[in-house]
This record gives sequence, C-alpha cells and structure tokens, in this order.
Amino acid sequence: MPSFSRLVRFVSDNGNIYYGEPVLSSSTRILDARQARVIHGDIYGKHTVTDQVKTIQKLLAPLDMKDVKTVRCLGLNYEQHAKESNMPIPKFPVLFYKPVTSLSGPTDPIPVHPLAQQGTGLDYECELVAVIGTPCADVPADKALDYVLGYAIGNDVSHRDWQLKHGGGQWSLGKGFDGWAPFGPGIVTSELIPDPQALTIKTILNGKVVQESNTKDMIFSVKETIAFLSQGTTLQPGDIIFTGTPQGVGMGRKPQLWLKDGDVVEVSLENVGSCINKVEFTKKEGAKL
Repeated sequence: MPSFSRLVRFVSDNGNIYYGEPVLSSSTRILDARQARVIHGDIYGKHTVTDQVKTIQKLLAPLDMKDVKTVRCLGLNYEQHAKESNMPIPKFPVLFYKPVTSLSGPTDPIPVHPLAQQGTGLDYECELVAVIGTPCADVPADKALDYVLGYAIGNDVSHRDWQLKHGGGQWSLGKGFDGWAPFGPGIVTSELIPDPQALTIKTILNGKVVQESNTKDMIFSVKETIAFLSQGTTLQPGDIIFTGTPQGVGMGRKPQLWLKDGDVVEVSLENVGSCINKVEFTKKEGAKL
C-alpha cells in the first residue's frame, strides 16, 4: 500500500517538479491546494512522504509520462450511453487505447489540432480513471482492487467524425490527439475510496451540467474490468484505465452539442475532485524537427 492517501505532481515556485501529498484542510479541494509534502522514492514501490513542504505553483498530470505504461480505455460501459450512441449493450468490455501523449493535467488547455477542427463532432466524456500500482495477471475480480494505486477523474475527449466515420473502425484516431486525456487533479487511494462503484460523476460545460450519473451504473465494474484485462495480459504499475462515460455526451443529445473554441469543460468525481480545461483551437504550423 502507498504511504500517501492523495498523490499530486506539481511545479513549485522554484521551477522544479515534484510528487507530493497535498496539504488540505477539511474543506480544501485538491485543485485548490497551495502546498504539498514532497514524496521521495518510487511511487509504485519504496517511497517516503517527507516533512519537506513545497508551494504548489501549478498542478500537473498526476503521473510523469515516464511513469505511465499504457492508457487503456473502455467504450460503452454505461447502458444509457450505449443506447444514446445507438450501439448494442456490450457482452464484453470494449477496449481501445489512447497514446501516452494524449495525457494532460487538470487545468491544461485542450488543444484542438486543425485536423480535428474539420467538420463537427468534438465531444466530452467524464470518466473514472483507475491507475494500476502493482503487476497483476489473471487476477480474480474479488482481488482486483488490491492492485490499484488509486483513482482520478478524466475527460476522454473525442471527435466523433474521426472516431466513427473516418477511422476505418478504429476509435483511437478520433480520441488520441495530443492533450485529449486530461486527468487528475490527483490520484486518490483506496484508503479514501474503498468502493469505486459508489461515486457521483459529472460534466459541467460552460457552467451547465451536461452529464451526471453514478459509477454504480457501469456495466463492467472496475474490479471486473481489471480482472478481464489481466486475462493473459500482465497489467503493469503505471497502466491507466479510463473506465467509460455515462449518458449525456454531445453526440447523444438532440440537437447534438459539440465543443467549440473557448468552451470550458469541468469533469468531476466524488471524493476525487475536478479537472477544468478550456478548449483551444490551435493554428496550423510548419513541421518541427
């Protein structure tokens, strides 16, 4: 078990980047934390939460890219979302991958490349994110949560045209752009979240609630998902699992609701906190070497 209950990664006022345990009062959200106790060592192995306190200048994605192995994602893992997508209820978890470069922090902008500005279909998806902390393979469901480092909230940003029309049946193209998987604001351990299937999850777009559900409505629970994904495939510390989104996505609305340049998207998970990200359409630039 980790010695921290909440893990954040941050830039301090000296310009250095640290892992730490945020210093919180009973009413403070992780996103509002101003200080953290520095963590030394391997966050997946031997480490120490020190008494060294640093100022949090900016919260980053909770895991450094070098500490991430894969980004696995589930599609259609809430029954009502499958129905609004006009797709059958899956009999097995629907798995796809996002590249590690899609990960970003809880307040970073969501960059929309010119390719993704073509047509319509830019969408939001609030999702519980589970982070594997211990290697596991062929693990039974009743033991699966023992291998989880902790939980975060994420936004599986998607472009429906590139996901469903232009991707040749492969979803990753429409979901894998740089910065299209903001998550955080930290990683909260099972000490504080013993049951990941009892949490309110929601998306707020420009101040209006557009998604609101509970993780108990997942088709495949977190423990069932981990057990399934570990069959014949070893899950490693640093494997990140986005566990699917509930109903209310822009694609399923009438009329459909697509993200625009300048929109502010907040995804939140009970007992974890929020990521608040602004959509920013980028300009086309020449190739960089």
